[in-house]
Amino acid sequence: MSTVLFGVFVLMVALNVPIAASLGLAAIAAIVFSKSVPLIVVGQKLFASIDSFPLMAIPFFMIAGNLMERGGISKRLITFANTMLGSFTGGLALVGILASMFFAAISGSSPATVAAIGSIMIPAMVRHGYSKEFATATQASAGFIGVIIPPSIPMVTFGVVTGTSIGGLFMAGFTPGVLFGLLLMVVAYFVSKKNHYVGEQKASLAEMLAAFKESILALLMPIIILGGIYGGIFTPTEAANVAVVYGLVVGLYVYRELQWKDLPEILKSSAISSAMVMLIIATASAFGLILTREAIPAQIAELFLGLTSNPLLLLLLINLMLLVVGTFMETNAAIIILAPIFFPVIQQLGIDPVHFGIIMVANLAIGMITPPLGVNLFVACGISKLTIEQLVRANWKYLFVSFLGLALLTAFPWLSLWLPRLLL
Repeated sequence: MSTVLFGVFVLMVALNVPIAASLGLAAIAAIVFSKSVPLIVVGQKLFASIDSFPLMAIPFFMIAGNLMERGGISKRLITFANTMLGSFTGGLALVGILASMFFAAISGSSPATVAAIGSIMIPAMVRHGYSKEFATATQASAGFIGVIIPPSIPMVTFGVVTGTSIGGLFMAGFTPGVLFGLLLMVVAYFVSKKNHYVGEQKASLAEMLAAFKESILALLMPIIILGGIYGGIFTPTEAANVAVVYGLVVGLYVYRELQWKDLPEILKSSAISSAMVMLIIATASAFGLILTREAIPAQIAELFLGLTSNPLLLLLLINLMLLVVGTFMETNAAIIILAPIFFPVIQQLGIDPVHFGIIMVANLAIGMITPPLGVNLFVACGISKLTIEQLVRANWKYLFVSFLGLALLTAFPWLSLWLPRLLL
């Protein structure tokens, strides 16, 4: 049964069948072949897996991110970031990374961060003499921070699958997100210095304060949302609803760049994106059901524990596997399939579930900027009209420091755990 399951899945992926269909077809093929359970079980699992209150956060965070993008918030975040870093060598590259970090605290989605910030920053950098390859690589790489700094859709998925505190995961994502952002900025600075990408005129204190005033409502949103979660005022799912209302009010009545006529298109786009994620979650759950029936998680756990009982070495092995998986599998699908496999292993070795959740999300986020199927690369190329080959050649430095950041997170758990332990 397991041979059929994995064989059909690998075949479907090799034929470039969408990942959701590949997972679902593999599960159906395994059940038909084994005849051990009724086929109707697949349909029941598809429904039951997404009949979950916490997962309602996913569509609402997507709506909130689209409202923020269309409502002028991304533009104001970029303006504020420019007053802070625009005068440094490679100022616009640094601005693009910082603005992506700001937007990450709103959207919860990596591709959305690339689209929202990259659509403004890539053309601006090219106009100011930056190479198109460098500009595109900068925004593609900065975008993966979108799922590390909370709120984060993959963290919601991990929390639902493993029973780990979503609030704890959100809090643990701050320091790693800042760490990755700083590492990317170091690369951007030295590449810019080598290529003589000079900064702009330094902003005055008055200009900085004016930009801060314009962007204050955007900057307040993550404080309101995450403060409400940690203060026990609302759950992460309710927080997503609050984010939608907040984005709607700010876009319509404060910044006034959002019109009522824009809402149908925003809702349609959000519904399509949410449906894609939910379908992947549903079919991945059916796939995971077969894995559980075949006791594959237990077998893999025994295999890993047989290789080493050292927590650090185990995490390094898991990192290698996740980095490979992240290059060809959608993040939420990978979490639903692999988290239940690895979770018993890390629990036996005393690894903190929140720490492991951050490591898993970070691994799969790096997969978004790794060829051949890194989704951020395709979004960024769609903006700049580059080929994937051109972008990959310019992106390797960012990819290298991302691996460095992952190694630091793995070796030093306190980087992700100090804030949850301090406040929870």
